[in-house]
Amino acid sequence: MKFISVLAACSLFLGSNLLAEKMDAQVVASQCVPSKEVALQQGMRKLWTDHVVWTRLYIISAVSKSEDLSAVTARLLKNQEDIGNALIPFYGKDAAAGLTKLLKEHILIGAVLVQAAITNDKDAEKKADQKWHDNAIAIADFLSKANSYWPRQDLVNMLNRHLELTAQEATYRIQKQWEKDISTFDQIVNQILEMADTLSAGISNQFLKAK
Repeated sequence: MKFISVLAACSLFLGSNLLAEKMDAQVVASQCVPSKEVALQQGMRKLWTDHVVWTRLYIISAVSKSEDLSAVTARLLKNQEDIGNALIPFYGKDAAAGLTKLLKEHILIGAVLVQAAITNDKDAEKKADQKWHDNAIAIADFLSKANSYWPRQDLVNMLNRHLELTAQEATYRIQKQWEKDISTFDQIVNQILEMADTLSAGISNQFLKAK
């Protein structure tokens, strides 16, 4: 209830001077400025939403053999750099580069898997899928060693679910099952927001909360 009342006060404060008669304007204004934790959460959500959006656009371009595939791929890989760079203030440039490398591998392996699915090459698809899950374990190992608030198995489970949903998305797109394709993407967005919140909460607990 307190959170809701703060949001309501912010809306009133921004829209009307009448609030000054009821509440201290400086107090309300301070509540309207996002804290470092809120800013971190918002930033992490934006980065990981970009991750699934550009992954989806890659799948669409790859399946349709669109001429924009190279440009979309480049933008998707740029997102992995953005995610890695977001960790620099907390873990340094070396750690950021390490995560970026693993995330780019995640994308490139996924691209191989999608292409194998498009051509119905079951052997190549199986090999790529195994590499994809091995990469997910490597990402979980990397992150869990950096932050004790990110339990390894929780990360493995979340990353595996992300892979499962993304593979389903690609399959439905290839099969032209549009409704299932769209509903799967809805699930992907919800799941990636949960994962983003887990990551931002871990950073907040490790660095931002008062000890």
